[in-house]
Amino acid sequence: MTAQTLAPPTATIGPRAWLQRNLFSGIPSSIATGLIAGVLIVIALKVGDWALTEARWDVVTRNQRLLLIGQYPGDQAWRLWLDLLLLSALTGLSAARFGRTTRVLAVSMSAFQLLLAGLTAVSPAGPLVSVGLLLNAAVVWVGVLAGPRVAIPRRALLIAWIGAIPVTLVLLSGFKGTPLPVVGSNLWGGLLLTILLAAVGIVVSFPLGVMLALGRRSSMPAVRLVCTAYIELIRAVPLVTILFMADIMLPFFLPGEVRIDRVTRAMGGIALFSAAYVAENVRGGLQALPSGQLEAAQALGLNTLQTNLFIVLPQALRSVIPANVGLFISLLKDTTLVSIIGLSELLGIGRAILAQPDSLGAQMEVFAFTGLIFFVLCYAMSQASYRLERALGVGTR
Repeated sequence: MTAQTLAPPTATIGPRAWLQRNLFSGIPSSIATGLIAGVLIVIALKVGDWALTEARWDVVTRNQRLLLIGQYPGDQAWRLWLDLLLLSALTGLSAARFGRTTRVLAVSMSAFQLLLAGLTAVSPAGPLVSVGLLLNAAVVWVGVLAGPRVAIPRRALLIAWIGAIPVTLVLLSGFKGTPLPVVGSNLWGGLLLTILLAAVGIVVSFPLGVMLALGRRSSMPAVRLVCTAYIELIRAVPLVTILFMADIMLPFFLPGEVRIDRVTRAMGGIALFSAAYVAENVRGGLQALPSGQLEAAQALGLNTLQTNLFIVLPQALRSVIPANVGLFISLLKDTTLVSIIGLSELLGIGRAILAQPDSLGAQMEVFAFTGLIFFVLCYAMSQASYRLERALGVGTR
């Protein structure tokens, strides 16, 4: 008689047992749970009553175009929709190819566009814009479902994302003498400008910060001194100072025929500021790496470049994912500071709307809407970070 191999036992727990174990495990726990639940119910009832009976949401719906795209010409807004369609398709395909982390971003992107479609349906923008947003939300899931069948290689997706950057910029800004008329960056605003500032800041600051961290640990004194001086100088001043310098002082150091628009200067200031903090996060990951890893790489005959690319950076960057994602979430929220140099991002547009005579007294509605937008974006980033940490085993191995 042969022994039968049994599967390991599985522990199951029902909702009632979970509640008893976590929320009502004893008298103190039950009292605390009851008090907290009562407070939350009262708050929810008060907020729900205000939102359904007293709030003036027409202030938001009437000015929704301003909140989303600022003063971008309405007859050219189809270019933004086309950009969003391209990014939705790439996000869906990436979610199908790369798995958990990008799937969270895909779900968040689709849900966010559904939210905007619902708001647009009751705004003066009309049903056409709402249908376009619904189509974009559907394209994300078409990419997710079609991805396994198409089986696009990872390298091809990476090339597609890199190619999407210039395509997006061309669609946004346009070119003279083409069917795409030039739309100056001074007309960009609202949520569009907020996302652009945050995206450029993250994409540029991350590789720059990694290079600064490696330079600070370099064996060449000149490189180490320059990188250290840059990091310490940038971290010693607030972002507001960097933005003022980029907006006011930078033009004095440029030749007379060279003009950099205000949005580009703000993007550069945010990216340079964030890079210094990324460098310190990465340096912490580099210092946490055991010296035996470097010794093993040298014993295998790897040169400095190979050691950093294949041994050092993969482990260091993996360990600092939580710190860097927290930094990027802060960067997204810090984009509201560009209003001090005359740029109208999401919160700046909200303040401008409150200055309208028919919007007086609607501060709660406008700030609640902008707060909801920021919450959705930040929550999506944090959840993607948790999934990435879980997939890479950060803190467990």
